[in-house]
Order: sequence, then structure tokens, then C-alpha cells
Amino acid sequence: MPAKDEPVIIKKYANRRLYNTGTSTYVTLEDLAEMVKKGEEFTVQDAKTGDDITHPVLTQIIFELENKEGQNMLPISFLRQLISFYGDQMQMIVPSFLEQSMIAFSKEQERLREQMKAAFGKAPIDVMKMSAPMKALEEQTRRNMEMFQNAMRMFSPFPPAGAPVDPSAREPAKEPTAKAAELQELKEQIAAMQRKIDSMG
Repeated sequence: MPAKDEPVIIKKYANRRLYNTGTSTYVTLEDLAEMVKKGEEFTVQDAKTGDDITHPVLTQIIFELENKEGQNMLPISFLRQLISFYGDQMQMIVPSFLEQSMIAFSKEQERLREQMKAAFGKAPIDVMKMSAPMKALEEQTRRNMEMFQNAMRMFSPFPPAGAPVDPSAREPAKEPTAKAAELQELKEQIAAMQRKIDSMG
């Protein structure tokens, strides 16, 4: 049995069977999906080499779920955009952006659940009642996109050729301390990512 707070080790054998060392039982991808939903931490290892193969196994779970009728969650436009980032210099930023977006969404999900419950309950869906929770979700998405766009501008600090120059842009406006600290933290994160990209190049 793993120590408390340590992730369970799942071993994957050559015959594709998955073995949960915590419960000493064989499990399926569906079982692992349920573990994720319950917040149970685990890592998947190749039984022969000991390599960590958690990432491809989780990706396989998503693939399986997406192929179930009525469970598609990833829009085609999102998949196209995601694919376009592979091999691009922005590839290093995308994982962090997606991770932070999901963390922010997770923090808001309980409030959104309550709003959805208040709006719908067990009654049929009322489109008019959807406005409040949907607006909250749209606002969260807008904030995430603003953060991402700010990050993009830091990689392209110069305006496009022919773009009008705003004289006020030469003197940065004074911002509230909290916002300035948040911006500085974001700049430091982007700078660290840029150094990592440069070192890979």
C-alpha cells in the first residue's frame, strides 16, 4: 500500500492490462477515470521498464471518453487550435495557460454548480434562466483570454508595421499595487518560459 498522500502506482503490462498496486487488483481505463473524478492521485508506470507513462494513459482516457456518444467535450475549433500549436514556439506557453485556466475554472465550478441548480433544479431547462451562470462562465473565459493575450504581447512588444503609435503608451500609466504585482508576476513567468524556449533552441 502506498504511504498516505502518495499517489497510487498503476502498472501497465505488455498485454495492456493495468494493475492497481494499492488495491492489488486489475483495473480498466474507466476505473482510472473514476479515480480522477474522485480526486485520487495515481501514476502509471510501464511494468517492464518502470517509465512513467501517466501522460499517454490519461490522454487515452480522454480519447475513450470523447468517443462515447453524447460525451464530446472538446470542440473541433479548440482541437484545431491546439494541434496548430504543436511545433510552434508558443508550444511551451500553452500547457501553463491551459493548466491555469482549468485551475481557475475548478475554483469557480462549485459556484457555477449552485447557480445551475438554482436555475434548473429538476425542471426542464429554461433558456432564460441560463443567463446568470452562462454570464459567469463567459466572464471567466474573458479573463483567461485577456491573460493569454497579455502574454502574447510580451513576446511581441513592438506594434505591427504601419500601426499608429499612441503617445500615451510611451509613459506607462500607474496601476494599483495589487494589479502591478500581478502583472510583474506574469512577466516573470513569461520570461522564465522564454528562457526555457531559448535554451531548447
